[in-house]
Amino acid sequence: MPMRLRLVSYQVTLIMRINEDTLLEGKHVVLVPYNADHVPRYHQWMGCPELQQLTASEPLTLEQEYDMQRSWREDDDKCTFIILDKQRWADPAVQEEQCMVGDVNIFLTDPSDSSLAELEIMIAEPSYRGKGLGKEVTRMMICYGVTKLGIRKFEAKIGLDNKVSIAMFKRFHFHELSVSEVFREVTLGMTVDQAVRTRLLGDMAFMQEREYRKDRDSRQEVTSSHATL
Repeated sequence: MPMRLRLVSYQVTLIMRINEDTLLEGKHVVLVPYNADHVPRYHQWMGCPELQQLTASEPLTLEQEYDMQRSWREDDDKCTFIILDKQRWADPAVQEEQCMVGDVNIFLTDPSDSSLAELEIMIAEPSYRGKGLGKEVTRMMICYGVTKLGIRKFEAKIGLDNKVSIAMFKRFHFHELSVSEVFREVTLGMTVDQAVRTRLLGDMAFMQEREYRKDRDSRQEVTSSHATL
């Protein structure tokens, strides 16, 4: 029995760290792994009371934020991407941190069921809200979760006052599972059946997957060559 538990843990580790060198490019966004270079901008976001309320988060010091980033990269039950503005990111002269607009996470919530995950998305930059980026990122992460992580059931916990996010998830055919008046949040869920797979995964040409380090190094080389001219 102990050996079986270790094997399960090892398999989950492989699954949730599969994105450590993964870049996903969509129509308007690029998703990249959350690394230490992103922390200062992320810390700045999370100092905003509005985002603290929407994400049910407590303010952290910068050092605690770095610890959290390392935890997210090393934990067996989390898969995190930073959302970048694709148009800005396409310009190598713009640093990656300046392209950040939010983040998206998949959490394994049941140790006995690795096919169940919670999906969480945050568009942190106010000027990028209401432009359909959340919808694009949600579709990308559902596709990634199903095809790469073996997720078959998704849940999303959303504050009751966050009507925009609730409506968006319902457009993806999430339905209400429970409501907590104490925590002022609703839990929505979706099971990935054949109809969902056909609807969401039927055309994945909109999303390209590449090696993150190669793209990052390529952008840095172009920037360095311009600087020496």
